[in-house]
Amino acid sequence: MNEENEAPRIIRLAETNSTNSYLRGLVGKEPLPEGSVVIADFQSAGRGQVGNTWESEEGKNLMFSVILYPDFLPANRQFLISQIAALSVKETLNEYVSDITVKWPNDIYWRDRKICGMLIENDLTGHSLYCSVIGIGININQQEFRSGAPNPVSLAQITNCEYDREEILRHFLKRLYDRYLGLILEHEADIRRDYMSALYRSDSFYRYRDDQGTFEACIKEIEPTGHLVLELPTGEQRRYAFKEVSIV
Repeated sequence: MNEENEAPRIIRLAETNSTNSYLRGLVGKEPLPEGSVVIADFQSAGRGQVGNTWESEEGKNLMFSVILYPDFLPANRQFLISQIAALSVKETLNEYVSDITVKWPNDIYWRDRKICGMLIENDLTGHSLYCSVIGIGININQQEFRSGAPNPVSLAQITNCEYDREEILRHFLKRLYDRYLGLILEHEADIRRDYMSALYRSDSFYRYRDDQGTFEACIKEIEPTGHLVLELPTGEQRRYAFKEVSIV
């Protein structure tokens, strides 16, 4: 997975403001082997997409970031990194519970509740990717959420069992490395197919909201750029970037 065959490092922190920020700071100072991980028991300022925050009780959940160097990928195909990360979380959680799906672009849901969020930050060099920092928060053993987030859930809440976070992390990393190898070997069609089959609410028409109001539509496709294409009952198609449309 990395050219110099260095084993990925696992860096464990009791607390940090954000594992993504910490990992990006490290990469700026020293070369880190591809696949290296920063994992924290507590994040004081965990970040989500577009300024969102991530609530997590200390020592209860998995909060970590992974570094990849996908310099073989052109910038306009960076959504593949998001797809393999989301699929790797889904496939890991499938080992413990059913009804796990991927809500576009990369939230992980159990039924209608969010069990995992991620923040992927890509750095470019020219027209290609240089590095991807994949920040992931998976709710594992937390029993109560107080932040006012609309629909969080944890593995422990679903099953009434507690879990070994290290074991789940190991399972995830194996799946991510396997998925990344598939990406290196140009198995993009398999990745896109698996992503489409994993999508939340991909089976019928549902209510959506954009800047023009609410409407009913079904998921027509996800473009290689990551744009969502919805189809209305009339056959009209609408194309959206992230945050331009939401499920009602």
